[in-house]
Amino acid sequence: MKGKMIKKSFYLIFTILVLLSTFLICACAGGPVSAQEYYSIGMAYFDLGKYDEAEKWLNRARFSDRTMVASTYNLGRLAFERQRYDEAVKHFESILKKDPDNVLALKAAAYSRIKTGDIETAEKHYSKLLSLIPDSADDGYNHALVLYTLERYSAAEDVLQKYPVALQENKDTMLLFARCQAALKKVEAIDRFAEWLSVNTDAKVRYEYAQALEYHELYAKALEEYRLSHTNIAGSSKDPRKCDVRFAIARVLITADGENIDGVTELQGAVTDGFDDISAVEGLLNIKGINAANKNSIQNVINSMYTKAAEKEQQEEAASGANADT
Repeated sequence: MKGKMIKKSFYLIFTILVLLSTFLICACAGGPVSAQEYYSIGMAYFDLGKYDEAEKWLNRARFSDRTMVASTYNLGRLAFERQRYDEAVKHFESILKKDPDNVLALKAAAYSRIKTGDIETAEKHYSKLLSLIPDSADDGYNHALVLYTLERYSAAEDVLQKYPVALQENKDTMLLFARCQAALKKVEAIDRFAEWLSVNTDAKVRYEYAQALEYHELYAKALEEYRLSHTNIAGSSKDPRKCDVRFAIARVLITADGENIDGVTELQGAVTDGFDDISAVEGLLNIKGINAANKNSIQNVINSMYTKAAEKEQQEEAASGANADT
């Protein structure tokens, strides 16, 4: 493999030298240098990762009608590689102004728009792209992912259903479909998550699976899955945090049996571990079937959370004032 890379690099350098020699000969002889030669030099530098040189030669090539589109497209790729996404968008979309059905430019523009955070425009590009190549499962997945990000869950589900093979064989497509159905509160999401987890392992996905089970009141199975997620999730995890999972366990225990003290004990542990969503804990008081003793214990947890939050705010204000004085 290493030998092939060395051979390729040697070939590219040799190509550049030949093209530059041709360029110099033509220039010295007063003859024309073709835009195709500019383009070839630019692409050879691109392949070598020498982006400044590549950009210089491709900019020369794009002023010819023959190489304008290819040069502009690759200037967009150069900008993307350098994480200059706004610049990349301008190159790709300049092609689309003249050729709105250019598949390569549509793909590149859509992905670049995602990088700039303009999800709405990315969705429009993917919608156009799939009208041209409807059988592309990869682009269908990207389109559905954009729709999911826009919280257009039903539309995302509709797109994914057009690719039944990918739904059976591609784990990313399978998971996105499960998430769409979970967002739509469909009971089918349970089977989708279970199918995905039968061949994949991920504590966050298991947490999402447990949430779907809990929503559909399958408390025993939800509790089992929450506990597995809590066991396997990393302590450094932010989405969800271990304390978030522990709170979910507490919520299920309290919902399933409001007479039992186990849920309150788990809640206290979640708060000790860092759970700080006071409104979520207050929501537990609205669960039917909680006995007076447990309700009183939950209220005590809420009171202690408010006290802790107030103390933290005072400490932050004091620290801010001390910093201002210095």
